[in-house]
Amino acid sequence: MANQNVFSGFQINRPLMIGGVVLTGAGALVGLAGAAMVCVALASAGRGWVRQMDTPPAERAHRALHHAKEASVAAKAAGWETWRNAHDVSSKN
Repeated sequence: MANQNVFSGFQINRPLMIGGVVLTGAGALVGLAGAAMVCVALASAGRGWVRQMDTPPAERAHRALHHAKEASVAAKAAGWETWRNAHDVSSKN
């Protein structure tokens, strides 16, 4: 009963509250529509940019992966050769 005494003077203006809820919901929908429009515009611009490229992104990625694999093999061979040379030097002493 103590809680009822504390909140007994707290009264909400229901029409004002309902109007605020409706406007907040409408604002959220407008914001969502705006975000969707921005996403569509960015996706469209990205597609146009990719179409204008001389080399498709998939081919560029394939080349980069191929170069990375070649560099990895070369580095492994160089490291192995260095280790063998160091090992041969230490066994001769």
